This record gives sequence, C-alpha cells and structure tokens, in this order.
Amino acid sequence: MFAPILTASLFGVEARPIRVESSTSSGLSKFQIVGLPDAAVKEAKDRVWAALKNTRLPVPRGHTIVNLAPASVKKQGTHFDLPIALATLVSRQVIPSQAIFESFFFGELSLRGEVSKTTGVLPFALCAKQAGAKRIFVPKDNLPEAQLVDGLTAVPVCSLKEIVTHLQGEHLIAPAQMCETTQTPPGWSGDFSHVRGQESAKRALEIAAAGGHNVLLSGVPGSGKTMLARALPTILPPLTKEESLEVTSIHSVAGTLPNDIPYIHTRPFRSPHHSSSAISIIGGGTWPTPGEVSLAHRGVLFLDEFPEFPRHVLEHLRQPLEDREVTIARAAGTFRFPAAFMLVAAMNPCPCGFATDAQKECTCTYREQLKYQKKISGPLMDRIDLCVQVGRVKTEELTEVGNGESSAMIQGRVEGARARQRNRLEPFGLRTNSELGTALIEKTITCSPEAEQLLKKAIDKYHLSARAYTRILKLARTIADLGAEDRIEPNHISEALHFRQDLMP
Repeated sequence: MFAPILTASLFGVEARPIRVESSTSSGLSKFQIVGLPDAAVKEAKDRVWAALKNTRLPVPRGHTIVNLAPASVKKQGTHFDLPIALATLVSRQVIPSQAIFESFFFGELSLRGEVSKTTGVLPFALCAKQAGAKRIFVPKDNLPEAQLVDGLTAVPVCSLKEIVTHLQGEHLIAPAQMCETTQTPPGWSGDFSHVRGQESAKRALEIAAAGGHNVLLSGVPGSGKTMLARALPTILPPLTKEESLEVTSIHSVAGTLPNDIPYIHTRPFRSPHHSSSAISIIGGGTWPTPGEVSLAHRGVLFLDEFPEFPRHVLEHLRQPLEDREVTIARAAGTFRFPAAFMLVAAMNPCPCGFATDAQKECTCTYREQLKYQKKISGPLMDRIDLCVQVGRVKTEELTEVGNGESSAMIQGRVEGARARQRNRLEPFGLRTNSELGTALIEKTITCSPEAEQLLKKAIDKYHLSARAYTRILKLARTIADLGAEDRIEPNHISEALHFRQDLMP
C-alpha cells in the first residue's frame, strides 16, 4: 500500500514539504533509504528498526525501500525517524492510510521507541499550515513551539507505540492544553536610569534605537560602554507578533530556544567573544545554520573589544549590514538567513585604553595607536552611523543624588519616532529609516533649503562618500522624527554630523 507520510526539511530558516514513501518486496533482508538523505537520515534505518523491535511492532522484512520525495532535494535532520517508521507501518497496513491524511509528522526516535525533542519545529509547523494540513504530530517537549501557529492542531507524542495506537484508533492521545508563552527577561539588562552621566552616549543610543542605526562606542576602560550597550534593548519597542515568530523560528532552527521559553517576546541581545570564528558569527557549516548575526535578528549584536576580532571576521559583517540578510552558497543550494540587527560596537581608543583620557597618561606609541585603529577597515566604518566618545564619568556625576531618565521614558519617545517612520515607510515595505535605499531617500526625505546648504558644505569639507552622505541623511531624518518634525532642519544635520565626526576622514 502506498500512502505517503508528510514531513518537512529545513532550508535556512524555512521548511519545505517532504513525502516519505515505503515499499516492501520479497528478497534478502535490506532496509534502504533513497532520495538524497544526509548521514543523519541514513542512520535512521538503524534507529527505526530497533525502535520497532523494542516496542513489539512489525519490523521491516525482505527488501524495504523508503523514498524521500522530491528526490532532487537534499534531506537533513533526525526528525525523519518518526515519519520513516510510520511509513513502513502504513505500507504493511498496520496503520490505516486514512488516519494520516492532512497530518504532518516530526520526531527523533530512541532505540526504546521514545520520541525525542528536535529542532526547527516552528518552521515545520508553519510549513504544515501553508501546505493545508490540519494536524501536526510533534515530540511532547516541542509542543509549545508547535502551538504558536494558529489554525493547526498540535498533537504531543511521547513514544512510537503511543502514536501507532492513536492512529489505529485504539487509545487516542488526549487533547493538549495551550501552553503558557509568557517570558521573563533573561537576566539583568539594565536601565538607563542606572547609568551615571554619559548624556551624549545616551542621546546617541536613543537616536540609534529610534532609527535602527549602528553605533560605535569608543572610550577609556570603565567608562560604562558595556553597561550602555546592555541597557539598549530596554528602550527598543516590543517585538510585534510577526517579529516574534521570525526570531523564534531562527532560534528554533539553531537549537537555542530554552526549554522553558518556547516563544521569544523580547528583543535578542547577542554578545559573542572576540575569539569567535567567522562561521559562528555569520553562520555556515556543511549544512548551514544561523550565526550570531541571525540570532540577533530584530535585536542587538554587541561586539565588545571591536578591534580584537580577527579582521577577516569583521569584514564578513559588511554584507549583512548592507543587505540585512546572510547568503550562503553550498552544493545543496543557496541558504538565506535574516540578519536585520543593530550593531553596537565598543572599543578602547588604543591598546592601553587611555589615549583620550585626561587623567591617566597613554603608554602607547603613535604607531601602536594607528595600528590598533587600522584593524577596522574604512568600508566597515562607513557602515556605522554614529560614533560616540565615552569619557570617564565625573566624580560629581557618580555621587549625584537622584536618577536620570528611565528606559521607559526614552522608550516612549523611540516608539513615537518609530510610529512616524512606519506611517511614512509602510507603503514601501520598510520599518525604519536605516533600511532606506538610495532610490527611496528622494521620495521619503525632505530637507529645508538651509539644511541642504549645510549638508553640501559638509560634503565638500570632509570629502564624504556617497554612502556617508546617505547615512547622514537617514540619521538626520531619525533625529527629526524624534522631534516630530516633518522635514529635516539645519539643527538635525548638525547633530547627525556631530555623531559622525569621528568617522570622517
């Protein structure tokens, strides 16, 4: 009997439907899987055979062929175990074919027949819904993920025996209760009211949050650069449901979803060490998986000790910063991972860290300072919108009674600026000013004659590149949005130039 079991395979952060077919014929005992399976899928035949035997279900006899269709697409993942086992049982009429209609199946099998947790269940569920399925059978531990997709019944499975008796109609699996999707913030992320002084840096981060711009914090050790960066997510607008599904899908594919948090509500904050490899930052591998830039999608990627990262790793950031996605080509196909993140980089001005400090003398030579700063290439610096000098906090600011503005107050202004951008850019499918391309700048940005004149003078004086010119315009537009202004005025251009002066030649 031929009745294909439906499942899916991951390609980047998307899933594509796969049909699992099984046929058994007389002959020498042989269990064969065809249809471009990878090593993990090829090993499934041993896990499936042992699971069937140990749960006292009929094991494949004779020559059994399992086909994963379409055969032109490479298959990857241990979640094929359960569909393969069910396909062999359907072909032997142990399970009625009508029981599997409009259903998708996912799960890894242990040798005892238990169904283990797998990665990528949220993309699988989205794929199943798009394919018209009504039910999805998933490991019990993956149930909260599968329940995030509306209009799809998620059935939790603990063992192979349990799902077989369910499909036979003997012992139905009890309907699952909706799992709680509330999330507590992962640890202390800080509040802007806790940061003493550093008003210029706070203003720069407010502008960056409002427009989704990239920031470089440069200053002496202990000036609060890391504290400022960690407080940044607290002033960003909350994730929308659409954004939450995007972020959760990426973390589901990467296998980084915590067991107790099936749904990511808060903006990601990723802070990889400077010894990280290019693959861990950008993504990749034989079968590509998301890197840190994708795990920071819709959130913040914080690179502390920026010049200490290997130069070739930093150069890999240029494409995702420009395109807001990572493209990785392999023989199996081209994989695309979303990477719409805010880059926040922090660095010392020199190897010893005190080149700009008024209290402590720098011990570096001019050559050492120059070599240290040259670790970051010009094209990469050109992609950074704001540069802030974070100086030593004054004694009177440290001992000052009373706190500054809270993150909630700043977040209110940021959300107002984002709302103005959304109204202006939504017809073009964009969200923030940082996403504007050259062609759309003329359509969406209006400058006063005085602002245009000031910008022309800056271009002539600093010999600005075309990219720097557009980034200044986008930055000025964000500053105007924070002030609820309809057009860019000279004071907006001046502030944008102020925060870019250290990036100019």
